[in-house]
Amino acid sequence: MYLVLEFNYPVVHIDLEKIKHNIGLISKKCRNSGMEPVAVLKGTNGSSEVARVFVDAGISTIADARIGNLKAYEHIAAKKMLVRLPMLSEAADVVRYSDVSLNSEITVIQAIANEARRMNKQHEVILMIEAGDLREGIYDQEELFSIIKKITNLEGVNLTGLGTNLNCFGSIKPTNENLGRLVELKQEINNKLGIDIDLISGGSTGSLALIDNGEMPEGINQLRIGTAFFNGFVEVSLPRLPDTYMDTFILKAEIIEIKEKPSKPFGTTGVDSFRNKTEFPDKGIRKRAICAIGKQDTEPRFMYPVNEKVELIGSSSDHLVLDITACGENFAVGDTVSFILDYVAIMRVMTSGHVRKLYI
Repeated sequence: MYLVLEFNYPVVHIDLEKIKHNIGLISKKCRNSGMEPVAVLKGTNGSSEVARVFVDAGISTIADARIGNLKAYEHIAAKKMLVRLPMLSEAADVVRYSDVSLNSEITVIQAIANEARRMNKQHEVILMIEAGDLREGIYDQEELFSIIKKITNLEGVNLTGLGTNLNCFGSIKPTNENLGRLVELKQEINNKLGIDIDLISGGSTGSLALIDNGEMPEGINQLRIGTAFFNGFVEVSLPRLPDTYMDTFILKAEIIEIKEKPSKPFGTTGVDSFRNKTEFPDKGIRKRAICAIGKQDTEPRFMYPVNEKVELIGSSSDHLVLDITACGENFAVGDTVSFILDYVAIMRVMTSGHVRKLYI
């Protein structure tokens, strides 16, 4: 049971119209290249308001990494995809709240099949292939063929696709070569097993770079996209996609202290509360402000002050320290400072129960 408190700040303003603009632009880019975009909404923590914007903009499949978030989308008219490998213990809920899931373990697929039969449903399975990033996926080709043979004998599940994940763990970029391997595997499966797999899910936002470079392998027909929809970034090389909005999520945090203090901490140096040792340059006495938010509720490294002359110095769990000496604003205690959020900060803020969400 949670205690519901009335409060004003911190608050994140979520601009649904700007998100919708990004959706339209990126969806057109994908479809013009023969790929259907899947909207990965895990960064919004089950926000039905955001999910409806995607469906209204023509997205037919919405995805999340957590069953609890998919449950929040139960009444939204779209196909639901589970993008984190299912836990064996949640097989029933996988079938109950998602239509398709990414898988690599036959034991889990068998459990999903059992639950699907019990519920009189058919569940779609995309087998994940290890393409070098060393997160999830089947590495051994013989294991892949063995799993496929077993799936064909299961009632309740359909093998509908092959997929892979890149650049999320091992920092391996999507390329024509590693994504092309999925297309080659599709043909080998057809030749050796007589099974024609329709769907080739070629990774996430990072794969968008291949479209612009003309390097996307022919045969990739799905991308699972999150970050680019929300702020127009492609994680691999961090370029902004032209004409997209970045300021879709604006965090406002209240100032709780303003003091002139030395810029360099004094005393015996150890490590901070997160076991980091940070070096601070000596800039003399500076005007500093503290905002009532910290690492428990967001990720300061992925926050950018709207006033570019405000300098974000650092943070602890609950305090965000700013240098406002040269910002040109006459801030006072009780005022707010606004920040544009990048994807990691969006994800943390949306998950926090201490940050109010305001949809505009």
